[in-house]
Amino acid sequence: MNPQPASSPLLALAGRLAPRHGYNATPLPCIRILRSETILEDVPVLYRPGAVFVLQGSKQGFLNGEVYRYDADHYLAVSVPVPFRMASQASPEHPLLAIYFDFDLHLAAEIVTVLEGQVDHDEREKARSLVSSRMVPSIADVLQRLLHALHHPQELAILGPGLLRELHYRVLIGPQGGSLMVALRRNGTTGRIVQSLSLIRERYNEGLSVPELAATVGMSVPSYHAGFKSLTGNTPIQYIKALRLHEARLMIARRKGSIAAIAAEVGYASPAQFSRDFRRHFRRSPSEETQWMREHLGEPV
Repeated sequence: MNPQPASSPLLALAGRLAPRHGYNATPLPCIRILRSETILEDVPVLYRPGAVFVLQGSKQGFLNGEVYRYDADHYLAVSVPVPFRMASQASPEHPLLAIYFDFDLHLAAEIVTVLEGQVDHDEREKARSLVSSRMVPSIADVLQRLLHALHHPQELAILGPGLLRELHYRVLIGPQGGSLMVALRRNGTTGRIVQSLSLIRERYNEGLSVPELAATVGMSVPSYHAGFKSLTGNTPIQYIKALRLHEARLMIARRKGSIAAIAAEVGYASPAQFSRDFRRHFRRSPSEETQWMREHLGEPV
């Protein structure tokens, strides 16, 4: 598949903000821009809640038998942190350029609350962790204004908060925003699972059991297991293991200690078991994965 170029104004603005290979920070901590020149296949990723807008090149996400496209014509929105597999297309002549936007969950919840009183909702709408939607002119417009402001400190200081608020709003009312809003409302079963995800995030390195997690949010084990798999595409045990391995991957890349020490810090009693699980998940040893990250994603921040 050949990468498809995005419109030139967006591409030019993003390109100047991303001179380096890998992730490029911007003056806004919630906005990063990725530049990649390599075709990637079957890469494990774990995205934070937010959205990814690919301006040139293309990506596909794979979760629980579904394929999620994000390219010049589609963006990916993420309602809860979820591990999945990813592939991307790029080349030195047409590098992949993508904007990674992290939600402010308090702001998102505020917007959802306002929208609840003004927009009719389909009660049958199902919460989804990943949503691929077609890019619409209103989102491209706010992205262009936001990228322009990132080049001008005074404009960013005055207009930045409003632009970020608008971008949250445009994503939440987008073509499939209803599925995101169901997850972000945190009502019913979905709300209990999201509450559980927050607990896992805080205590992932402890010996959490499924019965304990289910009891914490007032659910039976079968209901909890089914709701968890429906929202995240993973069983609770798969999710905890993936979270531990992704956290360890970052610690190793940041040189936070020996492999054995990091394995213990993320909850592994056996360094040997950690190494086996790490290789099974990432298809590389910890040292090989660190080298791969620096080659393809740049220095971790």
